[in-house]
Amino acid sequence: MVAISLDYAAPDCALKDFVSVFYEFRADVPVFEDLERADLAQFRFKLSPGPGEYRFADGHIQAAPDIQIMGPTTGMTHVRVEGPVHVFGAGLLPAGWAALLGIEASTMLNRVLDATELFGKGLYQVADQFRAAETLEQRVAIGNRLADDLARNARELPFWFTRTVDAWLSDTLSPEVIDLVKATGLSRRQVERYCKRFYGAPPKLLARKYRALRAAVALAKGETDVDKLLEQGFYDQSHFIREIKQFTGITPKRFAEDLPTLARLTLKRGDLAGQVGPLVSDT
Repeated sequence: MVAISLDYAAPDCALKDFVSVFYEFRADVPVFEDLERADLAQFRFKLSPGPGEYRFADGHIQAAPDIQIMGPTTGMTHVRVEGPVHVFGAGLLPAGWAALLGIEASTMLNRVLDATELFGKGLYQVADQFRAAETLEQRVAIGNRLADDLARNARELPFWFTRTVDAWLSDTLSPEVIDLVKATGLSRRQVERYCKRFYGAPPKLLARKYRALRAAVALAKGETDVDKLLEQGFYDQSHFIREIKQFTGITPKRFAEDLPTLARLTLKRGDLAGQVGPLVSDT
């Protein structure tokens, strides 16, 4: 048995605007400690008993609730969990965040909260169902049902905005904010406000984040080299190194030569290309 594993699965088509991917993480080790890169919001069930802790990019430290909602992150998050570790979770797309939570994402940037405080103690029964399930496919089916049930009570459905932003972030390697303003037909101030509300950050920071993540993944997969990436919106090599390290916690050299465990396993999301959006599979 592999000591550490991370497996991904696509959500039902009806949930593609709400959930990026489902995933199951296992670590058969006394203590698991690593870095998570900047990412979307997450809905996680810690199915193992060991306590865990997050140290976010801004230095804030929080204990990891057994059932948790993590807000969008803007940099590396240090994770420490007493093993053995078993987690089942889902990435929350911005429209999923708006539909399920109805609170401004920027207020939860680089923070985590107990999901039962929002959705009630009934989530403990769902956690028991995840534990009783024997395969990833069974857990994904449970996750799809849960997401569908929660989405039925959607607080807000901002597809008109999130689909435009996702396309803006995906279509070019270094998107310009003025192009998003034109695509939405909104004022720049309105675009800034909606991005903070649904994505947790202003559009310029989002563009930097996904440019860096896309470049890091391409570098790790050997699809390109530093010289080619420098032509994609980075000022120079120093700027390139700073941006990659800020959003991943890892230098470009390590991406090319010596990936840490989580960074290496996260690349498996690329196998879902065509089943999930490019903003998920390519980053």
